[in-house]
Amino acid sequence: MAAWFKRKEESSGSKVIIAEGLWIKCDSCKEIIYRAEVERGGRVCPKCHYPFRISARERLGQLVDAGSFEERETGLATTDPLNFKDTKKYRERVRAANQKTSTDEAVICGIGSIGGQPAVLAVFEFGFLGGSMGSVVGEKLTRGVEEATKLALPLIIVSGSGGGARMQEGILSLMQMAKISAALARYDQAGGLYVSILTDPTMGGVAASFALQGDITFAEPGAMIGFAGRRTIKNTIRLELPPEFQTSEFLLKHGFIDRIVPRKDLRTEVARIIDYCEH
Repeated sequence: MAAWFKRKEESSGSKVIIAEGLWIKCDSCKEIIYRAEVERGGRVCPKCHYPFRISARERLGQLVDAGSFEERETGLATTDPLNFKDTKKYRERVRAANQKTSTDEAVICGIGSIGGQPAVLAVFEFGFLGGSMGSVVGEKLTRGVEEATKLALPLIIVSGSGGGARMQEGILSLMQMAKISAALARYDQAGGLYVSILTDPTMGGVAASFALQGDITFAEPGAMIGFAGRRTIKNTIRLELPPEFQTSEFLLKHGFIDRIVPRKDLRTEVARIIDYCEH
């Protein structure tokens, strides 16, 4: 009986092999690009200039002067006040996030210098439960704001949260919005400079509180910024939303942010703002 198929003979010529991990697909333009080229550009697509999501420590490496960052407020951990459980226990999810990101929570706080000028920094880690804000995140941010107030230093917060307040902690996570905002009000009364940097995504309670309270608010290109998700809004008000709705570009057009800054220029722009405002 004749075979339905046969193995193709190997050609005598050399075989081209593409090593796994050498290429990456852009989330925006969908182009397949050389990973090393993306890394050289600060994790930015060389085709469409879309900034890929990066870890908090990568962000700090790009933003602060080399070797200047000193992390503060470490060792805080949630007590799981609701003993929350869905398909997994909340404590298990937190433990897994610890191991995945090598951070104790969804924000890293500390003091570093930018262009030789000291500042208090808080940078969100999206890889830790989507950068959601629980009671520990709120406490770390509040202490960071209070430190900036005490030392009379500029405050830089880099937001990146897919869900805002963390549902597993209920009202205790929601109250962090007011707690951080109150600390920022005291900082403002003391004459402090708060530069808010919005990255993709900045949503929910984070966007509805401190993320959009900066004296100066920058955003990366194409970042998703808003409160409720696009689908939720559309299903609620039954209106067709603009294609660019809840993007950095849309918010700039409508006066919600001050400037869109490409990632490669972020350190220079923040240093310039600090220098201008402090002198």
